[in-house]
Amino acid sequence: MKVHFTNTPLRRGLASMSDKSPVRNSLSYRDAGVDIDAGDALIRDIAPDAGRTRRPGADVALGGFGGLFDIRAAGFEDPILVAATDGVGTKLELARAIGSYRGLGIDLVAMCVNDIIAQGAIPLFFLDYFATGKLDRAIAAEVIAGIADGCVECEAALIGGETAEMPGVYPGGGFDLAGFAVGAAERGTLLSRDTPAAGDVVIALPSSGVHSNGFSLVRKIIDLAGVSLDDNIEGIEGIEGSLGEALLAPTRIYHHAARAAHAHGTVTGICHVTGGGLVENPPRIYGDDLAFRLDCASWRLPPVFEWLAHAGGVRSLELARTFNCGIGMLIFVSAPDAENCLAALHDNGEPAAWIAGDLAMRGAGPAVKFVSMDSWPTAS
Repeated sequence: MKVHFTNTPLRRGLASMSDKSPVRNSLSYRDAGVDIDAGDALIRDIAPDAGRTRRPGADVALGGFGGLFDIRAAGFEDPILVAATDGVGTKLELARAIGSYRGLGIDLVAMCVNDIIAQGAIPLFFLDYFATGKLDRAIAAEVIAGIADGCVECEAALIGGETAEMPGVYPGGGFDLAGFAVGAAERGTLLSRDTPAAGDVVIALPSSGVHSNGFSLVRKIIDLAGVSLDDNIEGIEGIEGSLGEALLAPTRIYHHAARAAHAHGTVTGICHVTGGGLVENPPRIYGDDLAFRLDCASWRLPPVFEWLAHAGGVRSLELARTFNCGIGMLIFVSAPDAENCLAALHDNGEPAAWIAGDLAMRGAGPAVKFVSMDSWPTAS
């Protein structure tokens, strides 16, 4: 496995028009803004983090032009592969403002593998793309250490990646991230839109905060409120530490929770609450004839969302269509199995999981029906 594939130098230059022509310059790739030595050093820096992600089907040998994975060695007989790609959006800008980068790596893995989990598959391996105007080894290594943290959490192997220095494309100090994950499930076991049925119970798993969606609105609210990321927010009980720390809490990875649910109940659907929030994501997993009735009084809107709503004058429905509002994943379960599944979640790292609603025939009205939304202390 080659952990990161960096830009490599041209082995030969262009031939001179004439052997007698004078050499005006002796340029290197570094003169153009790309430091090959720094890229090679980064590969050495991150090799131990890649090694932490070893799992059946993947080794950690460096070298080669691609990462390898042996799906048979991972225990699959007739697998269907599931792929996902994502980034972390403008959360990057807040991380850069306070100089904290490791959580971004966890975010990157979570955004990809939670989508794979929502399909009923398990994540197998991960690759990343780190693009920057000028490589800062310390920042890149911190991000990739976070990626390894996320991979360990979901039992996926970090089998490759790309570090690209692109002066002129990204400003000084700027960078962007993309992640790519592949998972698998045995044929016939994947979740589909025709599986959920009226009467299914919906279990909510708490988020750790804003996760990695809606940060363009978050940044706008910060600007309008005239606050600093270093500020402690007064008047909203429950926000510990600075505003920046609350907003940058890494996205949760729900790998173990989903496996526990599958093992102890008939799971009919899983919804990863990402961009589009609680309005647009749930209908992606059930038929057009159904509606999800979400009891907004079944949980307290977390303090960071209360602050965003009050500071930005964001109404409840807009909050719900932009953010996760405290719910990172929804697990749809056949009603007779709901209590058993909930107990299994409580026993397997999700003590705060709760029953948040159910599925019903849609009739007239939206695909998500918010019950008791007026209980939320927002701007509505």
